[in-house]
Amino acid sequence: MSDPSPCLRYLVLTELLSESEEANELRRLREQDLLVTGLTRLQNPDGSWGRDSAEGTQSLQATSQALTRLGYLGFDREFTPVRLGAEYLFSRQRGDGSCPLGRYSDDAERREGYDVMSLQTSIPLRGLAECGYAEDPRAERAYDWLIGQRLEDGAWPTGIAGDVYGYVAGYRRLPHSRWGCRSNTTSALVCLSFHPERRRGEEAGRALDLVLGRETRERHHLGYDVARSVGYERASGFLTYYARYDMAQMLCLCGRVGAGVDDARIGDLADHVAGLKGEYGV
Repeated sequence: MSDPSPCLRYLVLTELLSESEEANELRRLREQDLLVTGLTRLQNPDGSWGRDSAEGTQSLQATSQALTRLGYLGFDREFTPVRLGAEYLFSRQRGDGSCPLGRYSDDAERREGYDVMSLQTSIPLRGLAECGYAEDPRAERAYDWLIGQRLEDGAWPTGIAGDVYGYVAGYRRLPHSRWGCRSNTTSALVCLSFHPERRRGEEAGRALDLVLGRETRERHHLGYDVARSVGYERASGFLTYYARYDMAQMLCLCGRVGAGVDDARIGDLADHVAGLKGEYGV
């Protein structure tokens, strides 16, 4: 509550403390928050953020990340920058519900040879879903396309070239899945977790089972996804976007899909995270 951001204080009051009087005052100040104004002043007239590359996909990822931040801070289609950004993403959607695959960022990751990677759609879909567009018919088409990329074992592959599944690097391997990619599967799970109905479906439950199979728990990644969403960490990478295994994000996903600490794996993970807290409560 000592943070200068009205948005972050508002989230604490509404999601953790259930305080209404002070929250109502902060609600009116949120659009003037530097976390918001510093982002919205960079928005292009067409609703996008970033710049178009030759393949036209760098702005897709930048716009997706901008919506992810605004959605995390509690903004939806009633906020004009969100509405414009969402319409830009939908304008790039293809007839089958997917977004185009190309060079998404400036980090020199190369995807030559792949015909399809589920990340091409799940990254934009997350931004849309976080801002309340999950049940928009256009987003539902994207969800249907995403489910169509799923492997028989419930994971999502690195990518597909012709009839061949892409190589899975060691840091992205999933236990109990030969071709499943943790980055692609986590991204799909995040999207499903924001849908009011699909989050309780078999696809989300199986994806959660797979990502919970991660054997290592890196303390220094705790809370990374929130830090990236708010803008305190750089949002970069495509295949590497979910390279870090953030235990806080995993617990958040568990809550959104309805899995609780009565599951021994989740209870153990929650106890582990609680045990990392120092004597001063941080």
